[in-house]
Amino acid sequence: MALIDWIILTSTISFIVIYGIWKNEKHKNLDGYIKGSNTTRWWTVGLSVMATQASAITFLSTPGQAFHDGMGFVQFYFGLPFAMIIICVFFIPIYKKLKVFTAYQFLEDRFDKKTRKLTAILFLIQRGLAAGITIYAPAIILSVLLDWNLKFLIIIIGIIVTTYTLIGGTKTVSITHKHQMILIFSGLIITFFYIINSFPENISFVESLKIAKSFNKLNIIDFSIDPNNRYTFWSGLTGGLFLALSYFGADQSQVQRYLSAKSLKESQMGLIMNGFLKVPMQFFILLIGVMVFIFYQFETAPINFNPQVIKSLKTSSKSNSFRTLQKENIKTQKRIKEYFLTKHNTDNNRHEIDSLYNLEKSQREKTKIMIKSIDPKIETNDKDYVFISYILKYLPKGLIGLLIAVIICASMSSTASELNALASTTVIDIYKNDKQKSDLHYVKATKIFTLIWGTIAIFYASVGMLFENLIQLVNIIGSIFYGTIL
Repeated sequence: MALIDWIILTSTISFIVIYGIWKNEKHKNLDGYIKGSNTTRWWTVGLSVMATQASAITFLSTPGQAFHDGMGFVQFYFGLPFAMIIICVFFIPIYKKLKVFTAYQFLEDRFDKKTRKLTAILFLIQRGLAAGITIYAPAIILSVLLDWNLKFLIIIIGIIVTTYTLIGGTKTVSITHKHQMILIFSGLIITFFYIINSFPENISFVESLKIAKSFNKLNIIDFSIDPNNRYTFWSGLTGGLFLALSYFGADQSQVQRYLSAKSLKESQMGLIMNGFLKVPMQFFILLIGVMVFIFYQFETAPINFNPQVIKSLKTSSKSNSFRTLQKENIKTQKRIKEYFLTKHNTDNNRHEIDSLYNLEKSQREKTKIMIKSIDPKIETNDKDYVFISYILKYLPKGLIGLLIAVIICASMSSTASELNALASTTVIDIYKNDKQKSDLHYVKATKIFTLIWGTIAIFYASVGMLFENLIQLVNIIGSIFYGTIL
């Protein structure tokens, strides 16, 4: 990255963190530290809810998902708006009426203390592990592409997030979320228009959509009932609905966001805002991925976007075979480029373009098979690297720094919510219990647990994906348990 990129990156992140801490108030009671004294307005609640869910992987993987498979992934979110309505009508009024600090306090009134503690412990295990992954996932990608030290990057992100979450509590988390989402939206919009303007002169946005359609990238809705189709209208409407109910209605990292609102109405309006904006936001991020795909129909794309794959193959015993395959892939891409630049009408000669596209896909698959035979541990699925690779290679100086800031801010926003919720749940549902001590004591305890959970998250991130299977198992158990009980 150039000097201007470093300046934009550091100044952007520094401003968000310093402003959030500056707006912080001295917390003398739990209501102020955990619920922000119920002063958060609905638009901040809405943006904070979105920032909590939108991790760095959202902005790294989702464009790559569209690049490879098209827009169908957006169907996964079709059930979310309906879940927001259900939560607004049934969940939030109960939480507000009982004046709870966490979602799990409600369970003691409905069932018993054991149920409350079990659910809280499940959340702590699930979210505690996940907090490390929200730091690790973007860090590993950035470290590979930018040649940054992985552990140094993990520690820096972890320390920054832990520090401002510890100092400011929920109010600072919500304020930084608001500015992070504004930055994220701005960066994505600027990038979208830059990609379109970088197309050849005779390729307009409408023409690019026609090309995307010819590659089946614009197949948004699938009404089929084939169980082998992962993303369909029906799976999004049903599975997406219950997953959203579990996550937004019972996961403390989300519940804490809208419990800090000024009133019941402000909480509801914040969630409804999320319900209205979430699907369009995911649609737009996927559309960016499709535009990157179109861009690469006129530029030579790597045969695999993960640079570790290319590097390993070039230095392996199969280097000659790989170089031959790479040359064939470049020739195929040139033929595709010539096709669209000279014929324009993608409805004619359909067989020709399908054959070329299938040939290119087979060449990419051969690369994956080749690297697996050499080193099975290397990740061959390169969707996480597509968008960041485009950013680093084709965006102008300055904009690169802004987009890296977007990715890091997305990682920080999710992690901050998780640490904030983990500390709150630990104190309210486990530590406090029936003890009668001053509010100031519990505020200090929450800060200590924020530091502890931040340290744990950094440790998990440092050991990488060792806990991946455990996280998946706990996520499944937690989601089923929340859905059943609530």
